[in-house]
Amino acid sequence: MAIEYRFYFQDDEACLSYLIDPDNSKNSTTRASKPASWTELKNCQCSNCPLSAKDHKYCPAAVDMERVIEDFSRLPAMRKVDVHVLTPEREYRKVTGIEEGLRSLMGLIMAESNCPILSKLRPMAYTHLPFTNQSEFIIRSVGTYLLRQFYHRQSRNQADWDLKGLIALNQELRLVNQALWQRVNNGSPGDSNLKALLSFFAMSSSVSFSLEAQLAKVRPAFLEETDLGPFEGE
Repeated sequence: MAIEYRFYFQDDEACLSYLIDPDNSKNSTTRASKPASWTELKNCQCSNCPLSAKDHKYCPAAVDMERVIEDFSRLPAMRKVDVHVLTPEREYRKVTGIEEGLRSLMGLIMAESNCPILSKLRPMAYTHLPFTNQSEFIIRSVGTYLLRQFYHRQSRNQADWDLKGLIALNQELRLVNQALWQRVNNGSPGDSNLKALLSFFAMSSSVSFSLEAQLAKVRPAFLEETDLGPFEGE
């Protein structure tokens, strides 16, 4: 399912376009022709990275984001841009600051990367929603995780209905986020990339630090007090 991001800048005919194709990575256009030194695995390697610099010269996530990082390195985060996101089923569009458009694009790229930790977010990429807000992120994160637990139970494996694994995963992602931010900081002089990453990381951190509070905020949209009787299917 190929997804294309197009950034149209106001008062400027230039367009930055990126294709992410998880079914055929050779079609993806977010990589540079030659990896830069800051993408090397040993440069700000995540403390919980399971890869060895001996066997892997480059960080998978950094390589997949490199062209995007370079293109936006000298553009201010708050500059307005008309972002179009084209998927096989529909098209999204929003006039917003570069930061929000980049946050959405980077989140998709990281989830589709071959990073052993970030790739655990791949089910989220399957139902990619651009420009998501905090509540939408929480609902999609928890909903996706619980669906995986349902499949685990169908396969007669132990299911985690208490979301402990989801919290643990996001604690792992926090370490990845910190190292990735430092890596990009070394390779990008501008603020757009850094602010976009920080914005994405803030959403992710909310799962590990305040999941219960975040779920309480969206509870009224799913459950009323009158719904708390016995389950009808029992």
